[in-house]
Amino acid sequence: MSSTFAPGAKTEEDNLLVKSPEKLAELESYIDSLPLSENPDRNRGFLIQSLHKAQEIFTYLPGCVQQYVADKLKLHRSEVYGVISFYSFFTDQPVGRHKINVCTGTACFVRGANKILDEFKRYLNIKEGETTPDGKFSLGALRCVGACSLAPVVMLNDKVYGNVTTKMVPEIINDCED
Repeated sequence: MSSTFAPGAKTEEDNLLVKSPEKLAELESYIDSLPLSENPDRNRGFLIQSLHKAQEIFTYLPGCVQQYVADKLKLHRSEVYGVISFYSFFTDQPVGRHKINVCTGTACFVRGANKILDEFKRYLNIKEGETTPDGKFSLGALRCVGACSLAPVVMLNDKVYGNVTTKMVPEIINDCED
């Protein structure tokens, strides 16, 4: 597989930073506004908020962004990755413009959430945790969205669909056609 990298980029990940100088500048400006010190222990307190900002800017946290945050905060990348892998809010994989999440909590599971998840997989031709090749949809599962009386529940971005059936999958996807 052959890729053309921007000047100075050694990997496809590095290419993201080189191709997005305005995003990198925004993240740098944010982190530089924090009261950082030479003490990594003190800087560690700014890690989660820096990662939130980075994910807001880049939509996900690839290795090059993780390394950039680690360098700015004088931390090891393993510490940054540890936080990203622990908190489900963070992702190190690209996400689609439309995020579809099927609740797989107890009430939803009992009422057929797995069949609904399987239908989304079939319809979009992706697995749970993947994004469609066109970058339009990401598919995931959540443990509970707190709408058990509406089970089974699907979230499309911030919109909640209740009492979902497999027949509703195309309709839900069509709700976000660009």
